Amino acid sequence: MTTTTATFGTYISADSHVTEPPEVWTDRLDKEFRDRAPILAEYPGMGATIVIDPGGAGEQQVPFGRIAAAGRVLKGGEDGWSWDELHPGGYDAVARIEEQDQDGIAAEVIYPSVGMMLCNHPDLGYKRACFDAYNDWIAEWCSHAPDRLLGLGQTAMRTPDEGIADLERIKALGLRGVMLPGIPAVEDYDSLIYDPVWEAIVDLGLPASFHILTSGGEKWWRGPNMNGFLGVIHANQDLIGMLVLGGVFERHPDLKVVNVESDAGWAPHYMFRMDTLFQRHHKWVPSAVLSRLPSEYFRDNIYMTFQDDRVAFQCIDMLEVGRLMWACDHPHSDATWPHSQEILDLNTGHLSDEQRTRIVRDNCAELYGIDVDAPS
Repeated sequence: MTTTTATFGTYISADSHVTEPPEVWTDRLDKEFRDRAPILAEYPGMGATIVIDPGGAGEQQVPFGRIAAAGRVLKGGEDGWSWDELHPGGYDAVARIEEQDQDGIAAEVIYPSVGMMLCNHPDLGYKRACFDAYNDWIAEWCSHAPDRLLGLGQTAMRTPDEGIADLERIKALGLRGVMLPGIPAVEDYDSLIYDPVWEAIVDLGLPASFHILTSGGEKWWRGPNMNGFLGVIHANQDLIGMLVLGGVFERHPDLKVVNVESDAGWAPHYMFRMDTLFQRHHKWVPSAVLSRLPSEYFRDNIYMTFQDDRVAFQCIDMLEVGRLMWACDHPHSDATWPHSQEILDLNTGHLSDEQRTRIVRDNCAELYGIDVDAPS
């Protein structure tokens, strides 16, 4: 695996984002789809917005004016910020390094924003073309400071064979991992047809990530929209259960999967419930043949990122410390930026130095091959 260097004593964010400017697609998208390239618009109540597939059946809006507002809180009646008012580090790599320094961040693993919503687009050809354009752009963007900006590629996973070809291209671009769509086009991820994909991910040294909000665009909650904020983790829990109980880690013990931005405080009970139900019901409820308890695969193969999940920090002894990775989520509105150090001091005061360092730096450094300088 390629290695990069970060400054000792500073934090590494395992989940940060870009706010993709429209030229990601207008300048790079395959000509077949260029008339449907995502564009920048302004909408009342949303501010600066990227419109996916404008005018098409799969049109979606990504309101950067609201969701890319780290450190700010919208007041009632406000429309959101214009593009010029957004944090420039969302789209300008030079400004991003300045914003990292402001928050004491040594390096960030960079995820898309628009790309998360594109995971749910119904036109697989359009989706793949958008991802190809994004992969080229993010590789170029991160090349400004490859020791501090660690980009992940995307694949539409239209077929396992095409997915493997995408992985090889992502690796060739120098990207550090792959963000998979929550729902592949053919069967589901526990199917044996994806075994070659998992093998390729391991062989190429590209950790696989599943981010919240990438497993379907339909409403997944009941009641007011605020309740939807609680429901975003459900799809990721389903993915973990499928991979574990479907035998994916039994067949691929070296596979590393990152569960992104769905917190971790729920994981102890989830592992307990998986084990209890498996032990009581595995003889009559179908699952893969497992040689270990489900929680053991969870602890060994699943990495989890979170920002200020106070519950996770408090039940640290019930989690696998070596698989927890702090994230600042900059520049999204859930971000701890620019107060990450204060928030971490508040949440980690009871941890040992080794536990804290593992969570805020070393686990991510080891997973993505970042060399951390020793203190002088």
